[in-house]
Amino acid sequence: MGAFFGAASKRDVALDVFFGVDYHSHLGTKRAGMVVWDPQEGFQRQIHSIENTPFRTKFEEDLNKFKGCSAIGCISDSDPQPLLVRSHLGVYALSTVGAIGNTEKLVEKFSDAGMQFMALSSGGVNATELVAALINTQPDIVSGILYAQEQIEGSLTLLIMTAQGELIAARDRMGRLPVLIGKDDGGYCVTFESFAYGKLGYVSAYELGSGEIVRITAEGFETLSPARDEMRICAFLWVYYGYPNSNYEGVNVEVMRYRNGAIMARDEAERGLVPDVDYVAGVPDSGLPHGIGYATQSGRPFARPFVKYTPTWPRSFMPANQEVRNRVAKMKQIPVPELIAGKKLLFVDDSIVRGTQLRETVDFLYGAGAAEVHMRSACPPIMYGCKYLSFSRSNSDYELIARRKIKELEGTEGEDHIEEYADSRTERGTCMLKAICSEMGFDSLNYQTLDGMLEAIGIDRKKICTYCWNGKQ
Repeated sequence: MGAFFGAASKRDVALDVFFGVDYHSHLGTKRAGMVVWDPQEGFQRQIHSIENTPFRTKFEEDLNKFKGCSAIGCISDSDPQPLLVRSHLGVYALSTVGAIGNTEKLVEKFSDAGMQFMALSSGGVNATELVAALINTQPDIVSGILYAQEQIEGSLTLLIMTAQGELIAARDRMGRLPVLIGKDDGGYCVTFESFAYGKLGYVSAYELGSGEIVRITAEGFETLSPARDEMRICAFLWVYYGYPNSNYEGVNVEVMRYRNGAIMARDEAERGLVPDVDYVAGVPDSGLPHGIGYATQSGRPFARPFVKYTPTWPRSFMPANQEVRNRVAKMKQIPVPELIAGKKLLFVDDSIVRGTQLRETVDFLYGAGAAEVHMRSACPPIMYGCKYLSFSRSNSDYELIARRKIKELEGTEGEDHIEEYADSRTERGTCMLKAICSEMGFDSLNYQTLDGMLEAIGIDRKKICTYCWNGKQ
């Protein structure tokens, strides 16, 4: 996915932005960058690959060179950024997060007008460069941001730092990602994860609404373009993406996950579906709080039958080679034999997307002597690849295990019954669960319902994006 962190202050903020970006390492694994602005030095920028080395290791040496009272930085799962842009709007640094579904159409439009883009090694175009091109068609930055967001099919959240050291933050038109402002004695910061600035001594000052654009300086912040009424914030922020300490729309991530697991256990108990197991566990790490909620509600003991060894291979960076990635995933799983051998286990994972790594986890558990392995997903079956962010992005929806099983069971006719397959109370839903269990080796499988997940989040359901599950914004 990706994330950014920026700060404007009366003091040097290079170190704040360094730590602020590092605290977002769970949201991106490919590239990272920092741009610092100083009245005398101007812009200082550095971009590094973080595929094989974590953010802080790559940027520690750069800290000695960075100096300035304004700075922005980012973690990215896509193209190099932040970019430095020179246009009739002046020089500014730009970082973007989101997904552009109509890239080729927009590039063709600009190409017809005589504009050229730098090609990436993949042959594609840097999405942030494309956003800059859209912004630069307008007479001012705010108009440019609004125009870019209107033209893009997908989502666009961005952060700009001007040549005067001002920050301009814009939340996506539908508010699919959060943007929060923190305050300390010296100035202000802006970011995604509230815990990041909390650790740096800032306190929450403001949360942008959908489509809102805000200017941030050391003296304060002001709205340049008001928020829109409509919102579709990504539910996966609570289910999977978000760090436990963070709050979005007033709802804490960890608390939501406890509640979500408890609701799932409550609903299964009403249907007589809670199996007789020795332990309930969460698939590390984001599945753990869902599992705690399930265990507490169901009255089954919670345990950690295996842990992930992450000191050398944390989530924040992984090798590009898929074969090596698979090997690393296996090497991370460290069993606690006393909690596995001969035991009946129920695991709660945050989600089941393609199922590849989960199947390997099940094989690993049976290989360690588990008597039974039951699986629960903390969200409904994923039926559609995400087109607004990068979660569950795939070349085809049939890479998703739920959709693949529907096709195997009923061919193309199954496309007309996706909603029915997503409901485990129906005949089709039961058939899909059995088919997945057979392939994955589960003794039983169930998914959290859409209603249960939305109940756990607890905000107005109309404000939450549910596209991955029901194809509706």
